Amino acid sequence: MPSMNEDDAASMTEQLENRLVDSIEDHEGVSRRSVLGGLALAGGSAITGIGAAQSGNESGGNATSGHDASFGTPGKYTEKNFDPHGYLREFNTGDSTNKRDAIFGKKDDLNAGVSEENGQTVREFNLIAVPQEIEIAPGVTFPSWTYNGQVPAPTLRVEEGDLIRINFTNAFADMAHTIHPHVQNLNPAMDGVPQNGPGAIKPGETFTYEWQARPAGTHLYHCHMLPLKAHIHRGMYGTIIIDPKPEKVRENPRDYIDYHGPITDEVREMAVERAKSRNMISHADYVPDGYDDIDEMVMMMNGFDTNFDADNEVYAANTRAFAYAPATTHKYEGEWEGGKTKHPIEIKKNNLQRVHVIQTLEYDFVNSFHTHSQFFDYYDAGTTLFPNRSTIDTVMMCQAQRGLFEIDYSDHQPGLYMFHGHQSEFAEQGWMSFFEVTE
Repeated sequence: MPSMNEDDAASMTEQLENRLVDSIEDHEGVSRRSVLGGLALAGGSAITGIGAAQSGNESGGNATSGHDASFGTPGKYTEKNFDPHGYLREFNTGDSTNKRDAIFGKKDDLNAGVSEENGQTVREFNLIAVPQEIEIAPGVTFPSWTYNGQVPAPTLRVEEGDLIRINFTNAFADMAHTIHPHVQNLNPAMDGVPQNGPGAIKPGETFTYEWQARPAGTHLYHCHMLPLKAHIHRGMYGTIIIDPKPEKVRENPRDYIDYHGPITDEVREMAVERAKSRNMISHADYVPDGYDDIDEMVMMMNGFDTNFDADNEVYAANTRAFAYAPATTHKYEGEWEGGKTKHPIEIKKNNLQRVHVIQTLEYDFVNSFHTHSQFFDYYDAGTTLFPNRSTIDTVMMCQAQRGLFEIDYSDHQPGLYMFHGHQSEFAEQGWMSFFEVTE
């Protein structure tokens, strides 16, 4: 049997979600203008659960009395400027023909092109710092600071040895920003801190950062202005994925594996094959035998202090609380009703799941990633091609720590399998999600 019945999962999620929305009702940092009738519903359901929310409508009463009823329905996200489901598998390689506009509704010219300069591949991106109201729970918006109007910022994906070129514009009216990369950057002027190079990029200014793409792995970029905690908490962070270059792995395999035994031909080729499998997003021709069914996604563990008391009230993976938890579904067919703004992450049972996880939570010392009914292999910072830890179900991470998780559900029955942060407070306040394993 699946780990949880769909109806029970949906009911539990809605109870937690209503309680969360109700708990931040009066916080000055959030806007409730789009909570559609949700105040009355959330208040009742916090005590009695999902039944209370349903009974308000079923009884014929006007549940939205006193509120603007033009903002959708309770329990449903209403802002369309960010889709956490689309974000999961959005990998920007600089290719301006990658149809980001059409797929994700973004018209920000993020991908500025791929070219060759002095024998090196240059992947160019346009990032712009802008303030943006974002929706962190159904109907609840938060005043965030963003790159390209979204939290997390766009995921940038390049190959080891490339030159990453970032054309950065600060569109804030009254605040300076930077971009600091967690890569091996050889030029202090490109470190993205106020004390080096161009320093703080002031309102209206532009600057072009250039970073060498190394080492291979899953990395972080973020604003480094003071107060640093404010810039992180407000949302100025994103992921850089650097895919390993197979030719470099073949030349120096020991640089890529946490292994102290002899480098035999078998070990060398095994490392090269794994490097190719990491590179399939930008090099489909790299697909080695046995790696043609890999599904990759990015999860940034984050949270929001809605009343600015240096303590988070909302937790999530990719910003929206409970975004990957069940709502109403078709029974066990893996087809979620159209228009649902939150639903589990559908995965094929025979596909290897490769998840890039980055911890960006401010104000709490650690966060964690825990899977139900399954164990996984863990690659710390994604910099190794052989796992640092195998057969584990929980990883603890401090801020900026990241890793690559490989999860195999091929021997599991179809159904819902929960994963969440294993701090119970985080799980109950939004950082709780599900994979829906299908045939």
